[in-house]
Amino acid sequence: MSHETLLATLEAVHRATGAAGHGWMLDAHAVQLRSALAEPTRLALVEWADRETRAELSALRGRPVRQAVRLSAHGRDVLAYAGRRRPGSGTPEPGPGQRLVELKPSQMTALRTYVRLTGGLHRRPAEGLAEQVDAAVFHRAGNRWRLLLTRRQMESAAYGFWLHRVAASATEANDFGREYDITYRPAHGGRAPTAPLPAAAGR
Repeated sequence: MSHETLLATLEAVHRATGAAGHGWMLDAHAVQLRSALAEPTRLALVEWADRETRAELSALRGRPVRQAVRLSAHGRDVLAYAGRRRPGSGTPEPGPGQRLVELKPSQMTALRTYVRLTGGLHRRPAEGLAEQVDAAVFHRAGNRWRLLLTRRQMESAAYGFWLHRVAASATEANDFGREYDITYRPAHGGRAPTAPLPAAAGR
């Protein structure tokens, strides 16, 4: 089962149970999805009502309830997590002084690591960068995370990518420098520590 199919199945259960006052998907709907729910059941993303619960639902509905299913706590968490990855209503509109920045998944992972280390760093992330990282949306078609950053936040992100360059991989910093013409370099001889990446250095 693909991730998209799995999420679509969980969403179908979520919609059905949300519309029902008792919070369960019953009988025909549950049976209709039974084969699709095999994988979510195996992963403990849904739970099926036991005999006692079905008896209570039968009394509530005034008819026998033979099948009932709902999302488990794990299933609800998966939907909540997946919801953060989906794009919002269109491309975010930059505010004053902001620029739309698109990052590859590996860059976003490096940036998240940087903002999580706020309390343990000498040079801390720029104000508001962590909030913008948290508010980023994932554009599935382009396989990019979209976030809105000021120039100062972009320079701070470049420092995070420099840390990643030294500790792990240069790819993320190089890609950011080529795309946005910003890279961090420790200051030498009076040069600004964050400056456009020379063309030769980006290759």
